[in-house]
Amino acid sequence: MKVGIVGYGNLGKGVESAISYTKDMELVGIFTRRNPKSIKSNIHTTVYSIDTLYEMKDAIDVLILCGGSVKDLPKQTKQYAKDFNVVDSYDIHDQILDHFNAVHQASIEGKHISIISVGWDPGLFSLNRLYGQAVLPNGKDYTFWGKGVSQGHSDAIRKIDGVVDAREYTIPMQEVIDKIKSGEDLSISNKDMHRRECFVVVKEGSDVKKIETEIKKMPHYFEGYQTSVHFISQEEMNMKHKNLSHGGCVFRKGITGSKHLFHQVMEYRLTLESNPEFTASILVAYARAAYRLANEGQIGCKTIFDVAPIYLHEENRKELIKKLL
Repeated sequence: MKVGIVGYGNLGKGVESAISYTKDMELVGIFTRRNPKSIKSNIHTTVYSIDTLYEMKDAIDVLILCGGSVKDLPKQTKQYAKDFNVVDSYDIHDQILDHFNAVHQASIEGKHISIISVGWDPGLFSLNRLYGQAVLPNGKDYTFWGKGVSQGHSDAIRKIDGVVDAREYTIPMQEVIDKIKSGEDLSISNKDMHRRECFVVVKEGSDVKKIETEIKKMPHYFEGYQTSVHFISQEEMNMKHKNLSHGGCVFRKGITGSKHLFHQVMEYRLTLESNPEFTASILVAYARAAYRLANEGQIGCKTIFDVAPIYLHEENRKELIKKLL
């Protein structure tokens, strides 16, 4: 299968790397809004202007979209879903249904397949929340992120006028984790389970108070969270905040039984040295699924809930049953 990448930030670079580990994919090219001559890919992939994308439509089986969720993906996924099979990592949780509806309509019109919000949250964590609720209906979910760098939140800050660079660290509240692990059943929101710490580089002369207020009041990302903002130099950013590690866990605490009650816990945990590299690897697996679904004649928008695991793996069905089941 032949794959194209739109965007060449940390996520796009990760997708390029992930494809190099596959046996069934060929990377056709990277498509960028920047001057292609200004970009040197890590493994010598050809870089094209985004303006040439439609000229290469017939050479691409699946397009992996690596832009940000604030400004890029709401426009790009819907636009390209009419003419390509696409996969994205849109991550604004409470707007995913609207995004799904818009992309689904475009995919149906163009008779293509799309898979949205593929990552680890939304994505793998979402799937494990579904498993937990299905298996333990009498229970509660708890999701913790971090400590680590959130790509989506960092990108959202970088979209603010006057911001040059930014890193956002999502940090779980240890006292909340300790209470849950001790057996307490807490009715608590994600905003009370985490705090957010931001390190921001701004253009000289920028109104830092205005930027700080804009960050803290940003809906879907920071509004309602305990958020701290630190303004630093680019040199300090480069020296102290290169690491892109992240992780977290989802667990479901539930009760089974009637005469005797049994306390059951399902847990799924990730420890990631590179958040974008891992997210990129998920995107590549679901690009394979999109290709296979398209070859079956399916059209429309799918989510991680809709895609059977058998579509993700390079091996065929019989081999997977033999080796893994």
